[in-house]
Amino acid sequence: MKASNLKDQFVRIRSNKIFEIFVVSVIIFSALLVGAKTYEMSTTMLQLTKFLDWFISAFFLAEIMIRFLAEPLKRNFFKSFWNLFDTLIVLISMIPVDDTELALVARLVRVFRVLRMISIIPELRILLVSLIKAMPQLGYVMLLMFIIFYIYAAVGSTLFENINPTLWGDITISLLTLFRVMTFEDWTDVMYETMEVYRFSWIYYLTFIFFTAFAFLNMVIGIVVNVMEQENAKARAEANEEEGEPSLKQISQQISDLQHQLQRLAGSKAE
Repeated sequence: MKASNLKDQFVRIRSNKIFEIFVVSVIIFSALLVGAKTYEMSTTMLQLTKFLDWFISAFFLAEIMIRFLAEPLKRNFFKSFWNLFDTLIVLISMIPVDDTELALVARLVRVFRVLRMISIIPELRILLVSLIKAMPQLGYVMLLMFIIFYIYAAVGSTLFENINPTLWGDITISLLTLFRVMTFEDWTDVMYETMEVYRFSWIYYLTFIFFTAFAFLNMVIGIVVNVMEQENAKARAEANEEEGEPSLKQISQQISDLQHQLQRLAGSKAE
């Protein structure tokens, strides 16, 4: 009974909103501490930052232990990618390598502790998962964008090389110039320079901007938003399942079963 009561306490702590907010606050403070170490500090402040860093590492270790002990089936804890990610980040950040040649690696690992907010906050997890799942579709969009880039870069290098070799000398430089045009970084200066020789070269720039900055950007946004809607619907379905609420599919199945039963009753009465 004592072990059961202790486990229930760990479950309550894990699901407590105040505890989650405190964990997020510690993660943010950890990120600020890493940023503070980039400034010059006195010896006293350096000792204080080391103490705070170890305190944060110990807190994260305790938080991982609470989540592990609150898990109904311990073997399923590390089946979750986020639990495995959090555990690795915490364990690696606790390795005492500050005074060795691996001190730079230790600092970089502590920077990555900020990513723990993704595993703590469900909305951030949905955003990241949506972005990853959208990658296959985005890959085709990027491929099509590269084809358009390559064609325009070849045309620009052929037509404008004599005007400004620095911007259009070869196809690789032309690709960088077109990226500058796509991001609207002083692109009118590039256009007006070529218009002095080719009066209608503005058509080249406007069509390129239409394809890349407008059409392809909207395609990327549409793909990501569509995947996000699917992930949000999936998350709502899982939440309803955990709360014991039936999903729309289950409700429609129940309605269909009731209709079949009514039809059978009506048929039996008719006989």
